[in-house]
Amino acid sequence: MAKNFPLVSWAIGANIYEVNIRQYTPEGNFVAFAKHLPRLKDMGVKILWLMPITPISIAKRQGSLGSYYACSSYTKINAEFGSIEDFKQLVATAHSLDFKVIIDWVANHTGYDHHWTKEHPEFYLKDKDGNFTEKNGWQDVIDLDYSNEALQEAMIAAMQFWITTCQIDGFRCDMAHLVPLSFWLKARQACDEIKKLFWLAECDEKEYHQVFDVSYAWQWMHATEKYFKKQIEYNEVNKILQAYSAYGIGNEKLFFTANHDENSWNGTEYEKYGKAAKAMAVFTCTWQGMPLIYSGQENSNEKRLLFFDKDELVWKNPTTLHQFYKTLLHLHTTNAIAVGETFFITSNFKNVIIFFKRYKEEVVLVLLNFSEENKLKINITHDWLKGNFYNVFTGINFHFNNDEQFELQGFEYRVYTNTPLIQ
Repeated sequence: MAKNFPLVSWAIGANIYEVNIRQYTPEGNFVAFAKHLPRLKDMGVKILWLMPITPISIAKRQGSLGSYYACSSYTKINAEFGSIEDFKQLVATAHSLDFKVIIDWVANHTGYDHHWTKEHPEFYLKDKDGNFTEKNGWQDVIDLDYSNEALQEAMIAAMQFWITTCQIDGFRCDMAHLVPLSFWLKARQACDEIKKLFWLAECDEKEYHQVFDVSYAWQWMHATEKYFKKQIEYNEVNKILQAYSAYGIGNEKLFFTANHDENSWNGTEYEKYGKAAKAMAVFTCTWQGMPLIYSGQENSNEKRLLFFDKDELVWKNPTTLHQFYKTLLHLHTTNAIAVGETFFITSNFKNVIIFFKRYKEEVVLVLLNFSEENKLKINITHDWLKGNFYNVFTGINFHFNNDEQFELQGFEYRVYTNTPLIQ
C-alpha cells in the first residue's frame, strides 16, 4: 500500500505511554505529572501521549468533570491541568529528557458549548429540524461537517497552533475513521510543512495508512478477548496478525493490553486476561508493531478508573512492574524487534505462542504460554537457535545448538536474545 508520508526516524523502535493527567496525581495537573518524567525515562518510555488537554464543555457534561473528548475550544488549555505556560514547560522538560510529546486530537466532534456553535454554526451537522446532531450515540458531543471547507481550514489552523506555540511532536487522532481521509491528507501535509510529526490513528482501517504512521490493532484486541473467554481458538487471532503483516513496511499497528477506554469501560488487563496479562504484555512489546502502555500499568493497577470524575492512581514506590516494562521497552528498541523479520513456530500446544525475530545477526526467541497448563515440553529445531543466548528477564545464559527443548509452566513467558540489552 502506498504511503504518502515517511515515518519520522525517532519513531522507529519507539513505544507510546498514554498519560491520563487527571488521574495521574492528587493535583491532576501538568506540573505534578512532570515529577514522574525521570521514572518514565528510566523505564524506557519514548513517546508521551497526553489525553485531550483542551477545556471541557459544561453543557450536557457527564459526571462531575466531564469527558476530555467533549471540548469547548481547540486552542485553549483545560484549566484543570494548569496554564498553557505550564504545558509549554512540560513539553520543554520532556524534550530535555529525550521524550517526544503527542496530543490527543478530537476532530470528529466537539462539546455542545464549543465557541464554534455560536461563531460558526455552519461547521456542524444538523438534523432534519436544523438542530446540532450526533451519529454515534454519544450524549455530550455534536458532530462537525467536513463537507464545509472553512471548517477544514479552521481545524488545520488549530492543529498548527499546538505545533508552533508548544512544539508538540505529533497527534493521536481520536476515532480517525469517522473523519474523511481526504481531510487527514490535507491536514498532515499542512502540519508537516511546519514540522515533521508522528501520526497515530485510533482506527483499524488499512487505507488510513496513506496518512497515518500507526493505527490501532482493534481487531486483534477484540479477538484476544474472545480467545481468553474460550469463544475462539488462537488460529483466529493469528489470521488477523497475518492480515496486518500484509500492510507492508512502514505501516505499523498499535498493540496494547489497556488504554483509557478499555480500562474504564471494559476492564483492566487483569479482568480481561487474568493470569496471562503479563504474557500478553510481552507479546505487545515483541510482535511487529508499536506497543502502548497506559498510565498505571507499570504499577499493577487493578482498578477501573472513573472516566468523568476524579479517581486518582495510587503509586507504589517503586512501581511493581517498572523493571518488567523497562526490560520490554529496551528490548523493543533492538533491531531484531524494531525492524527485524518475524518467523512463527508451530507448536503441538494450541495455547503456546512461539516466534523468532531476527535482523542480520541479532536473534530473539519469544515463548508464551497463554494457558494454565504446567510442564509443557516444547521442542524447537531451527537454524537461528544456535549460539549463546540469555533470558532477558532472569539474565541466565544458555548455549543453544539448533535443537532444544523448553518446559513452560502455566502462563509463563520467556524471551531469549543473543544480543545483550543496554538498559
